[in-house]
Amino acid sequence: MQTCWGILGTGFIARAMADALALIPEAKLVAVGSRTQTTADAFGRVYDVPNCFDSYQAVVSCPDVDVVYVATPHVFHARDAQMALVHGKAVLCEKPFTMNAIEAADVIELARSRKLFLMEAMWTRFVPAVVRLREWIQEKKIGRLLQIHATLGWKMEFDAKSRLFDPALGGGALLDLGVYPISFCSMLLGTPAEVAGVMDPAPTGVDMQCAEVMHFANGAIASTAASFIANLPSDALVIGSNGSIRVHGPLFAPQALTLQLGDEQPQTFEFPYLGNGYAHEAIEVVNCIAKGKIESDIMSLDETLSVMQTLDQVRRAWGS
Repeated sequence: MQTCWGILGTGFIARAMADALALIPEAKLVAVGSRTQTTADAFGRVYDVPNCFDSYQAVVSCPDVDVVYVATPHVFHARDAQMALVHGKAVLCEKPFTMNAIEAADVIELARSRKLFLMEAMWTRFVPAVVRLREWIQEKKIGRLLQIHATLGWKMEFDAKSRLFDPALGGGALLDLGVYPISFCSMLLGTPAEVAGVMDPAPTGVDMQCAEVMHFANGAIASTAASFIANLPSDALVIGSNGSIRVHGPLFAPQALTLQLGDEQPQTFEFPYLGNGYAHEAIEVVNCIAKGKIESDIMSLDETLSVMQTLDQVRRAWGS
């Protein structure tokens, strides 16, 4: 049985998901919505989408759609996810899930009350390299986890009109990039007991780079950083009592892991993903819906809420 998808938005991430859905026999893209009919039609011609609309409301109202992928700017995620849920659609919502934990809790409550599938589109969780990383950690291949160091960032030109630097559209390095290393740490260590953070503001007031330190109840610590003004390593180092694992960049979609055990020579393992990597999270959505599940065990709603709470703590540490 095919799961029929509708996409809200026609930007880069929407196009990436459209490419990914074409690789999944159990998924079919049947609708797209944009702010203009011209843009929706152009997207539809490229991806052979039968239903192209000049509003997001039309997509969530479309009877052919089973799942709505929310690919709109950050500040609209809560609104658009709730709109889809009210119309009885399953939802895959881009990261950051919402602007803050209060919004996240409201969206999650709505999905659970209506018994509808909902998941944050943290695609990193589902690529083969990260799946294997979790297996190695569960097997205690490097012993007890002690530290994680994870970064993501690259240098770009400041543009006050770009959504990345626009506070009204949820701009800033933390929400756009920093959510990846923080979610990565959450995946392996859970919710931090203590959080500290600093940031450097852009002329528009959003953070153009930030750094965080987290302390966990088991004694482990983690440092993370994100930047729009520096080319960071954009990888992760996971350190345990018996060795370490380097997660090769880019952190959001790694395809290689280097395992270092004691004094042994490090070994690098390749884990290619399907297409552009987005297909793996879509496969999880399709599989969960086929099994009648309303949330993923790999990217649970409780953890999504926890990550949003951590992001809130970071911003409070800035005085925001």
